[in-house]
Amino acid sequence: MDNKILLEVFVPAIEQEYDVFVPVNKTMGTIKKIIESGIIDLSDNVYMIKNDTNLYSKETGQMYDVNLKLTDTDLKNGSQVILI
Repeated sequence: MDNKILLEVFVPAIEQEYDVFVPVNKTMGTIKKIIESGIIDLSDNVYMIKNDTNLYSKETGQMYDVNLKLTDTDLKNGSQVILI
């Protein structure tokens, strides 16, 4: 699966963590939408999408620019991110 990587996503709003495969050739804004959609399904609609959420590195606290492609970030297979 060279076109996808596995991210570990922590969602403080619902105190849950999910492993999510995301495409490497998409922007971080699109990836955030993909992750949120999956979390809605996985949480049985407990998670609610908000317009002001962003993805952050769990290691550094850095916010990922929604306009960057995933390949232009430091994310790799197994990276941990926070959806706040």
